[in-house]
Amino acid sequence: MNSFPKSISITVLTGFLGSGKTTLLSEFVKNENVNDVAFIINEFGEVGLDHNLIESSDETVLELQNGCICCTIQEDLKSTLLNLLTKMQKGLIKKFNKVIIETTGLADPVPIIHTLMSSIDLVRAYKFDGIITMVDVINGDKTFNNHLESIKQVAFANKVILSKVDLGDAKKIDNLIKRISKINSKASIIKSKKGLLPIKEFYGLNDYQPNTESWDVRQWLSEEKNKVKHSHDHKHHHDINRHDDDIKSFSLVTNKPVSMTSLNFFLELLSNQMGEKMLRIKGIINVEGEDRPAIIHGVQHIFHPLEWLDKWPDNDVSTRLVFITNKIEKSIVEQFFKIIE
Repeated sequence: MNSFPKSISITVLTGFLGSGKTTLLSEFVKNENVNDVAFIINEFGEVGLDHNLIESSDETVLELQNGCICCTIQEDLKSTLLNLLTKMQKGLIKKFNKVIIETTGLADPVPIIHTLMSSIDLVRAYKFDGIITMVDVINGDKTFNNHLESIKQVAFANKVILSKVDLGDAKKIDNLIKRISKINSKASIIKSKKGLLPIKEFYGLNDYQPNTESWDVRQWLSEEKNKVKHSHDHKHHHDINRHDDDIKSFSLVTNKPVSMTSLNFFLELLSNQMGEKMLRIKGIINVEGEDRPAIIHGVQHIFHPLEWLDKWPDNDVSTRLVFITNKIEKSIVEQFFKIIE
């Protein structure tokens, strides 16, 4: 491959579903001093950065309003990173000196880290700076109990960001901090209110050194190395976002405007009937009598207040909801959905 100056650092932003990654990056993008960063999100993500990222995977690379670059993972992480470099070298996109990779909330960080540290081409071109992991103080403890991915996300972190601290009580936050410290005693822990974090926290993580990490971390990386070797020998697909088979992702769409009464009843029904099994819901809603769309966000049994966009992003004015559930089939949610159709 062509040679590139190894001055481009990579930071991985991870955290379980609903921990606030997109909100954090939205605030990051709004900063007028941020214009030399390339963002990579998994195409599994439904809602982009401050709604500047179009809800589509039709285009591989997009330039945001402030000049930052954003792209989705269309093939695999290695190809995406190398393609970005090639586009920059050819002058097809503006120069960037940092990459932030936002993983899905379900992502096991191990294959991502292994890819960044084992690919000769990537190691030549990039400096893997480290990992920032977000933990939701409201659901964090339960998430640790139920999802190994969330523990791994903390175990590999250089920094752990506690989100929604303004919504949690002091005792619960203190207990969560103690648990995080037991998982990863080396990570710095930062409290964040309303998705706010100083830009400087994304920089200077000082190179990721797996040999200095805990036994668990080194063991997970060793196991990943063996898995990759096996998959190469047997030509299996290597998925950097593999997760529990009980976890389902699906979407529901209706072209009819939705009444506010029906919408509220639908959301209340989801909260009461699905509870913690509704890992995540995001959606854009065509509300009856409104000429602009509403955005909904829900994590487990908690729904955030409706947000309103100034206008529809495109000509598609349908109601679109994306669900991530645990042991809940699409057919069950479809029955609830008939209420608003």
